[in-house]
Amino acid sequence: MSDPVIIIGSGVGGYTVAREWRKRDKETALMIISADGAESYSKPMLSNALDKGKPADSLVMADAEKMADNLNADIRSRVRLESINPAQHSVSTTAGEFTYSKLVLSMGANPIRLVFKGNAANEVLSVNNLDDYRLFRDQLQGKKQVTIIGAGLIGCEFANDLCNNDIKVQVIDLSPQPLGRLLPEKMADAVKQSLADLGVCWYLGKSVSEINTHDSGYRLTLDDGSLLDTELILSAVGLQPVTELAATAGFDVQRGIVVNRKLQTSDSDVYALGDCAEVEGLVLPFILPLMNAARTLAANLAGDDVEVSYPAMPVAVKTPAIPLVICPPSAGSQGIWTETDMGVGIQSLCHSPSGDLLGFALSGATVSKKTELAKQIAHWL
Repeated sequence: MSDPVIIIGSGVGGYTVAREWRKRDKETALMIISADGAESYSKPMLSNALDKGKPADSLVMADAEKMADNLNADIRSRVRLESINPAQHSVSTTAGEFTYSKLVLSMGANPIRLVFKGNAANEVLSVNNLDDYRLFRDQLQGKKQVTIIGAGLIGCEFANDLCNNDIKVQVIDLSPQPLGRLLPEKMADAVKQSLADLGVCWYLGKSVSEINTHDSGYRLTLDDGSLLDTELILSAVGLQPVTELAATAGFDVQRGIVVNRKLQTSDSDVYALGDCAEVEGLVLPFILPLMNAARTLAANLAGDDVEVSYPAMPVAVKTPAIPLVICPPSAGSQGIWTETDMGVGIQSLCHSPSGDLLGFALSGATVSKKTELAKQIAHWL
């Protein structure tokens, strides 16, 4: 019997590759190795599941056993990758060593962990997977105040979700505005005001220096010496692609695991996609690019010779307090933002000096223009 295709990771990327590949190849052996429970669930729902009244288990669409049956796959849950041995076509894991014909790395990204002083520095939570969300929901029981460190996409989405459930929310960020890397000033101000109207207390242009236990909760000391008391702390300061084992194995790693447009690493039998991968300098930790990559990778596993393409793909931010769609300009592009209050929302457009549309942000009813505007932007890849 020939060696199986092995997929490392059972998130949206890993399972989408498996599903798409199985449409073409129903017989070749497939193994999926997952560090978590290998449940199939929608990760984007984690940041607004509270408002939808969904406990962690209700987010599960299929457990590991069901996925194994659906995909005709050997799924190893709660198994961690320890090393990749490309010369031997094998991987070493906490459940032993396995050989592969092709290897797919869909290992995602880990939350960035800031270092704080204080006796409660290690009690800060992050939510990046279903296990994290279970812990967050358990610890949230009976709490009425949560402090979020980070005012990016995930921080703002959680802030909206928590406020909708009558929980007081404080948000701290070093940036002077929410979504600082993604939005121009007027749009950011609108997001700030909309969430403030919902009950969010903003502490912008500040950072946390110390976290200690206090009464039945925590006390945070900010860099300006001010003190904030809270019952639960959630960190949402960004993600770091999981690349260490790929680098140790000798693959080219920069911001992510470097792959070509066929999603191959520097070893042609090893592929990577999703949050852990870098395609021609692009690391795009969003669902639409991931789905494009998964379909391309699956086709190549099945014997095709195709390259991934990334049209401009807007991101819908899950902040019901202010409907918001963002299509950020490509990294390194030079543009000028023009912001217009349309009465039903703000339209922010970023143009190059020659007048080409590079990106946009839309709020309120103007989000209906997202498809029309996205078509005007040159492909990212």
